[in-house]
Amino acid sequence: MKHFRIFALFILFVTACSTNPFTGESTLNFQSNQEIFPVAFQQYEQFLEQNQVIRGTEDAEMIKDVGQRIKNAAEKWFQANGYPNYLDGYQWEYNLVKDDAVNAWCMPGGKIVFYTGILPICQDETGVAVVMGHEVAHALANHGAQRMSAAQLQQLGAIAGNVALSGNAQTAEIFNQAYGLGTQLGVMLPFSRAHENEADIIGLRLMAIAGYNPEAAPELWRRMQARGGAEPPEFLSTHPSSVTRIENLQSKVEEAKEEARKYGVESFQ
Repeated sequence: MKHFRIFALFILFVTACSTNPFTGESTLNFQSNQEIFPVAFQQYEQFLEQNQVIRGTEDAEMIKDVGQRIKNAAEKWFQANGYPNYLDGYQWEYNLVKDDAVNAWCMPGGKIVFYTGILPICQDETGVAVVMGHEVAHALANHGAQRMSAAQLQQLGAIAGNVALSGNAQTAEIFNQAYGLGTQLGVMLPFSRAHENEADIIGLRLMAIAGYNPEAAPELWRRMQARGGAEPPEFLSTHPSSVTRIENLQSKVEEAKEEARKYGVESFQ
């Protein structure tokens, strides 16, 4: 009976899919927005309380303005493509936080943070739009919920394997080592890199619809690459290499411009 329950849960998780509106492909996701958004919003507020949020400066206002333009571009895209209610429940917020880390991130539901350390790499408003488009794309494609779902499925597989091997401690130990390494290198890391690539391309499209020049995206990653520092081999990383990102973005620049023209955008900032 115990084996049957685990198998039933496994089938339930595997079949719990949603559709990515940007690609039309099914994605593993059994976390509803109603469940995950309130938790994300609470964690975001806690983060802001514990960190130095910069308010009222020119940079802080720019972050908010760019975020609003990218969000408006997303609304246009969803309306035009038959998803008028897709953004229900999202509560967009864009904050600049004092931190030297070259980073920005977005929580499920549209809660975004830029660190001051990434602004020199962005250089200007268009550079900020590159990063903002990428972060907004993560939220729109529900990448956070998908990563949670994949992690739970990974954990369930480990439990099922250990139940099947119960009574043989040595074999179970070998299984756990092989399973952990195999799923990390073969599933979880490629899954994360795929999300990063997808967010790059969706973000490129959104920034173009918002009127920002998508040619700035590969240029930003060239600047990121020029910072130096050793990158881990791509297969060991949660993110694609800078070379991969530059090539992927460069190959999609003209497509992004063409997409923007559908919305009346003829020139780019």
